[in-house]
Amino acid sequence: MVYFLPPAAWARPYPSVNPAIFSQSAATAQTLMNDAGVILKRLAESRSFAATIMSAAQEGKTEEVKRLIRSLGIRSQTEVYFNPDGIRLTLSPPPGSFPCCQLAIGLRWNVFPPFHV
Repeated sequence: MVYFLPPAAWARPYPSVNPAIFSQSAATAQTLMNDAGVILKRLAESRSFAATIMSAAQEGKTEEVKRLIRSLGIRSQTEVYFNPDGIRLTLSPPPGSFPCCQLAIGLRWNVFPPFHV
């Protein structure tokens, strides 16, 4: 004879929630968003700054791109990746802060036409 227990009898109860770290992450992410806003505003409003970033990236000068981004006065740690299509910026809390979150921004600066055979 086979006996089946109702799900409540064998299901593990969920642990109680503590939103402290979650809330701290959200607050820190707001700071990252503010820094991202500064970067995006400058890129959108200053074609010369955007051209300088693109030129440095095209020449493979990652540290120069980072220096230009930092020159905007942002506090977030910024990682930079670029290729012929565009750039990706990943903002993280400053060194020494709780590593709770990241914000990634991808911006395109080139669109290649579709390849036709």
